[in-house]
Amino acid sequence: MILDQQLLLSDKQAITASAVSTNTIDLTQPRDLGPGDSLELVIRVNTALTGGTSVQFAYITSASADLSSPSVIVQTPAIPAASLTAGSEWLRVQVPALSLDAQRQRYLGVQYTVAGTFAAGTVTAGLVADREAIVNYPSGLNVGGF
Repeated sequence: MILDQQLLLSDKQAITASAVSTNTIDLTQPRDLGPGDSLELVIRVNTALTGGTSVQFAYITSASADLSSPSVIVQTPAIPAASLTAGSEWLRVQVPALSLDAQRQRYLGVQYTVAGTFAAGTVTAGLVADREAIVNYPSGLNVGGF
């Protein structure tokens, strides 16, 4: 998985209370994405979240750059703090080709809804073009009789 700095919504953002991502993506800016695969939104825990009760992650859009009054596109259930370990991945969703409407607004971001107060923990969220989903299988090669 390759993270592009321009597509990072949260870069090791501390999650101690409810918040939105530190960065947004403005969907009205012209850009040449070129040919290729669709993008995925990925949210991963960098350092374990400790001290709180749970976190809910949401992929959101908003008419405002500060992501106020967002529309939720996809969200996780509340995830218990004990499960929010370093390296864990909590949301991977394909981002559809976005046309702006009442639900998909100008700015794209992530919302973190916290229950309790976390003492520590960081999260990285961003759009990626490639999957980190390699599965290694046994070769099936059986060499005998030599």
